[in-house]
Amino acid sequence: MTLTVLAARDFRRLWIGSSISLIGDGMTLVALSWLVLNGPGGVGALSLLAACYTAPVLAGGLAVGPLLDRFDKRHVLAADSLIRGVAVATVPLTAVLGGVSGWLPFVVAALHGLLKMVPMAGVPAAIPDLVEPDALDKANALESLAYAVSGIVGYALAGTLIEAIGAVNVLALDAASYLCFAVAALLVRTPLRPHATPETGRPRLGHLLRDRALVRTTLAFMAFNIAEGALVLVAGPWLAKDQLPGGPATLALLLSALSAGELAGGFLAGSWKPGVSRMRAMKPGVSRIRAMKPSVSRMRAIGLAQLVAAAGFLALLAVPDRWVLAAGFLLIGAAGVVMTIWAQSLRMELIPPALRGRAFSVLRTLMQATPPVGAAAVAPLLAGGNLTLTAVLMAALAGLPALLLLLPRD
Repeated sequence: MTLTVLAARDFRRLWIGSSISLIGDGMTLVALSWLVLNGPGGVGALSLLAACYTAPVLAGGLAVGPLLDRFDKRHVLAADSLIRGVAVATVPLTAVLGGVSGWLPFVVAALHGLLKMVPMAGVPAAIPDLVEPDALDKANALESLAYAVSGIVGYALAGTLIEAIGAVNVLALDAASYLCFAVAALLVRTPLRPHATPETGRPRLGHLLRDRALVRTTLAFMAFNIAEGALVLVAGPWLAKDQLPGGPATLALLLSALSAGELAGGFLAGSWKPGVSRMRAMKPGVSRIRAMKPSVSRMRAIGLAQLVAAAGFLALLAVPDRWVLAAGFLLIGAAGVVMTIWAQSLRMELIPPALRGRAFSVLRTLMQATPPVGAAAVAPLLAGGNLTLTAVLMAALAGLPALLLLLPRD
């Protein structure tokens, strides 16, 4: 059972704190969007808010890694939560003191985006120190489940509470969620200090390029995220508006199917694990990266899961049958999460402990940067009504790179 990993006290504390904070993230996005939408700029200002949320992620992602590798991750995570909590709290505080300035939501969004990668990289970098090696898949499954559930709960809760108490007061609750994560991180007793530098010298990110398993999985996942970004950001809304009956309700059905698939995939990946990596005989001067040998069965399992997810994109060819389309979204969500969890465990086994903070910050920054590429690629195709070409292109982007993971190892 996936939930058995919660028996590890320190992992349980970090996971609960992170999950509460993720719910706060969803509430913050909705509450700030509502404030901006009802401000002077109206709908036009939402694009600026979106840019403030996303643009700083790239700069922050590159700066976060060295901090995680040089300081105790508990303290970095706690400091991040306190800073973001204080930033969010400035909105209700200024409202009490006389009114929220029109520029303040944009500043809060930019700071949130700048620090977003701290927990996104810090939590997976800490997991290998908090659970046993054979529990990595279960721990990663719970992290994925937390993202899926918190998004649904956070958005729904924010919508309900904004109607009841107003967006400003919702942000006050959001600030408290960040405080919960800070306390949870500081309650972790296992030291998450920097690991000792190996005798061969401090590992650098360039060393990761020598590991073909890491390179292949990274390229395959970037391609898959491009396809998924095209589906969620452009194709789904376009289909709900112009091709399917039901309008917003249909879009909600498709996104709910995707989330339901992610939940199911999280439990599946945590309950069954493919072959694990095996340690080669260590030789003097050989780094951990060179010493780890990924199991062929694990690599193939990741590749097969990605091919299954890619097949889900072809459900777009069944339009206007929205139930077949929803089944495709469900398949993409389930298989996509399965391959994500297994690949993250593989990375944790291959990446040297002293390099985890930098490695996960770079990898997750790359993953965050790729979905808009897909959105930009398919928008012109759909504007011209080329749905068939769009579906085939997304399936090819998602599936063909997975063949890299099925190639025989050297």
